[in-house]
Amino acid sequence: MSNDHSSASYIHMVQHLIEKCLIYKMTKEECMEALSKHANIKPVITATVWKELEKENKEFFEEYKESQNNKDSMTEEETSAMIEKMILDSKESGPSKESDKK
Repeated sequence: MSNDHSSASYIHMVQHLIEKCLIYKMTKEECMEALSKHANIKPVITATVWKELEKENKEFFEEYKESQNNKDSMTEEETSAMIEKMILDSKESGPSKESDKK
């Protein structure tokens, strides 16, 4: 049972980090690379969670992909700094409160 909880918690954390990547207009590939490099999350995990988010939010991702075609990309240094801050902020905020859902 606790293993299911930790798996769900891990997936929720990956989802949260992907949402942060979306805020910064990162592509799926940029997000996979960033989370692999800065949070030690395997790209296949990021890709799987991203795919599920796309299924659940088709309209959002259609618009998001369209906006990706018009964006100005950040430099690698800007991306690295932003991801490192994002990971640090995520660790500082701690896990979400499961008791709020009961």
